[in-house]
Amino acid sequence: MQKSSQTAFSEITDKDILYEDNHLIAVNKRAGDIVQVDETGDDPLDEKVKRYLAKKYNKPNGAFLGVVHRLDRPVSGVILFAKTSKALDRINAMFKGREMKKTYWAVVRNRPNPEEGNLVHWLVKNPQKNVTKAHTKEVNGSLRSELNYKLIGELNGYHLIEVDPITGRPHQIRVQLSTLDCPIVGDNKYGYPRGSLKKSICLHAKRLRFIHPIKKEPIDIEAALPKDGFWDKFEVFAYKED
Repeated sequence: MQKSSQTAFSEITDKDILYEDNHLIAVNKRAGDIVQVDETGDDPLDEKVKRYLAKKYNKPNGAFLGVVHRLDRPVSGVILFAKTSKALDRINAMFKGREMKKTYWAVVRNRPNPEEGNLVHWLVKNPQKNVTKAHTKEVNGSLRSELNYKLIGELNGYHLIEVDPITGRPHQIRVQLSTLDCPIVGDNKYGYPRGSLKKSICLHAKRLRFIHPIKKEPIDIEAALPKDGFWDKFEVFAYKED
């Protein structure tokens, strides 16, 4: 099996850290890393971050780290962890209360029509096949899912879409964009004609904004695009809102 060319299995270093204080640490996740241990047995990101903290702060008995949200394995970008139990409880409540503003970038082949809009679906995940299906109305076992999207650029026949998810469901952005006939590049699970040899899809968690659960100050974390010869071409569209 070919490994990712983005060194998805290497240790975390200072350059991967986007934000850190006494309570929180944010990492620019590489496509190919799993967040927590799964049936593959691959080294998960949370364990890498624990090792990074234990080494940095000379903690021979290990460091506390709480997982507060996840990104799919082939997705890159901002992921936040809690360094204390107090921060973990509060951040969990903030995610549940939809107080975290998340922004993603996705690259697709087809131009979305309309170019900007709001999508609402009811999603049902099949855990055996690890695939989610979108329905236009509520069905048994479904979860309401909503996002806003807009086209923000075009480059060499590819289209860059900015997505602001309002809910956080498994595979939500991937399956909801596919309902527009805009499967994400590399995401053959949801309709793109071929997968990526890099074991990645062109979905990047670009930005995370929230009020710090302890300090009560605004936090704005942004992750640079992967330097993989494709994604970095879209840096021309990078910007940051006030």
